[in-house]
Amino acid sequence: MEIAHIAIWTERLEELRDFYVRYFGGVSNDKYTNPDKGFESYFVAFGGGCRLELMRRTDIQGRNSATQLGLCHLAFELGSREEVLTLTERLRSDNHPILGEPRITGDGYFESVAADPDGNQIELTCKQTP
Repeated sequence: MEIAHIAIWTERLEELRDFYVRYFGGVSNDKYTNPDKGFESYFVAFGGGCRLELMRRTDIQGRNSATQLGLCHLAFELGSREEVLTLTERLRSDNHPILGEPRITGDGYFESVAADPDGNQIELTCKQTP
C-alpha cells in the first residue's frame, strides 16, 4: 500500500502549482474544472509516486491558524546535504520564507524548513551518511 496523493485547498491555484513544479520538479496535469461546483484542481506528480492535488473552490477561503491539529508539513527527500543547502538558498533568494535553517536533526536527518506561497511548511531533507 502507498499514499496516492495529498490534497491541499488554496486560493492561489496556479501560483501553488508553479511553486511545486519550479522548485521540486513536479509535473502538472491540465487543470480540471467543474463549474457547477465552482471547483478547479491540478495534480502535481513527483518521481516517488505520491502526488499533490491542489484544489480551489469558490466557497472555501482562509484558514484557522498557522499551527493547528491536522497536517503539519510535507517533506521532500533531496538526496544530499548540498541539495538541501542549495534549494534553501534558492527559495530564500526568491523571497520564500525560511522557517527553519539547515541543521542536523536528532533522528539523523539534515533538513531545513521553508514555506510555500500559502504558508504550508515544507521540509527539505536528506539522510545523513555516517
